[in-house]
Amino acid sequence: MTVATAESCTGGLLGKSITDISGSSAVYPGGVISYCNRIKHEILGVDQGLLDSLGPVSEPVARQMAEGVRRVIGADLGVGITGIAGPNSDDTGRPVGLVYIGVSDGETTLVRECHFDGDRGAIRAQAAEAAADLALHFIDN
Repeated sequence: MTVATAESCTGGLLGKSITDISGSSAVYPGGVISYCNRIKHEILGVDQGLLDSLGPVSEPVARQMAEGVRRVIGADLGVGITGIAGPNSDDTGRPVGLVYIGVSDGETTLVRECHFDGDRGAIRAQAAEAAADLALHFIDN
């Protein structure tokens, strides 16, 4: 099974952790770092109306990121991560540490809302680890 990643707040950390493993090219064709809304919309196909109304940190955006990267990369599984790593909140007042992780196989998409603590680096690391765990759980079921 192949896995593709769409990362916002983690900035490629999940992709790095996958490619740190020798032989990962057999299962990881690539990913997209979609740090701005334009990339989320133009590359991953996230609905612009969702981005405008909800902002980039939301359950529907994580869902569409996971579905979009799976489709764009041509992988069996897509993982999308979007959140607020800090140190400041976004202009919506959502808390630092709020992260949404989506996993999609093209038929089913699961999204989990997470709340992490710590500084920017700790939140990013926790988000990448949680995304890997969610993807593994998704595969096992």
